[in-house]
Amino acid sequence: MPAPPGPTARFSIDTAICSTSYMQPKPARRRAGPAAVSRASLQADLANAHGQITRQATHFRRLEHRLSELLGTQAWREAGFGAPADIDALQRHITHLEQQIVDLQATVIDCYQELDAARAANRELIANLNWRPHH
Repeated sequence: MPAPPGPTARFSIDTAICSTSYMQPKPARRRAGPAAVSRASLQADLANAHGQITRQATHFRRLEHRLSELLGTQAWREAGFGAPADIDALQRHITHLEQQIVDLQATVIDCYQELDAARAANRELIANLNWRPHH
């Protein structure tokens, strides 16, 4: 079974995604003569350029975040602190223990309710015994 791609392979894939055509600037359109360029068309081109810059900046931030996560994971492993799989196992164990706590709390509540019912029955029996005349 081949090993999953490491951080370097993932970064290469993300880098390849960056170079897709939607990220490349579009060539300027050629117009016939100076009268063909209007203020409205220049404003439209400027708005399109701003939109493209915004999209590229967002994509760049996502790539930075992804790279940061991958480098952090790699540094974590190389420092010998353990693998993320260890963290996942611990988190599953914590979840299991939390569920046990919830179950035990429900059991304690049931026990208290049974104890309260037994005490009430005991009080009623004692009251009945005390009410009857003694011979």
